[in-house]
Amino acid sequence: MRASRALLAAFALATAVDLVSLAVGPHAGHTVAKPLLMLLLAAYAARAGAPRLLVAALLCGWGGDVLLMSGADLAFLAGMACFAAGHVCYLVLFRSYGPPRPRAALLAPAYGLVALTLVVLLWPGLPAGLRVPVACYSTLLTAMAYGAATRLGRTAGLGGALFLLSDSLLATGLAGWPQLPRPDLWTMLTYVVAQFLLVRGALGARPAPVTAYGEVRSTTP
Repeated sequence: MRASRALLAAFALATAVDLVSLAVGPHAGHTVAKPLLMLLLAAYAARAGAPRLLVAALLCGWGGDVLLMSGADLAFLAGMACFAAGHVCYLVLFRSYGPPRPRAALLAPAYGLVALTLVVLLWPGLPAGLRVPVACYSTLLTAMAYGAATRLGRTAGLGGALFLLSDSLLATGLAGWPQLPRPDLWTMLTYVVAQFLLVRGALGARPAPVTAYGEVRSTTP
């Protein structure tokens, strides 16, 4: 318990350093703190008994964070691939929590509309080489956000929605849209909170029991 609290405190401190450096400088704080964020959160999750897929998703996020710190186009695509792998880990993990909740069907059109709207609006402004990768990634990200909301509940659902918002802010910058002051600050703020809420949601939910034949049995009546 003490080690978990220490790791969580270290994550909070690294987050504060990162966000303050983005808000007021110096940016050297961001360079040092950003690569630590997902490593510390993954260590906390592992110490708290998180499923391996959750830890793997966070480590994929760490890989994406590090790669996106480079301005090279190839590094950006590799970073996007890392985050995509993390979303696949999340999607597989969510399946272990049983079938979607009864009202999940009501959310499906909303999330589908979000994905379609993002792709349609961003497409003209994106560099030609990024259009298809961003469209595919946006679809996968939206599926993850939908899965978080419909299988794990409100905490993880909010995390998925904030992840969607964070990457949308990043994508609008790539597409040349007008940005809020200090856009990197808002992108990182929503991203870090999103990952934390996904961890808390996964740790707070109970996976569905597994039968002797390896089938997941629903915990809902």
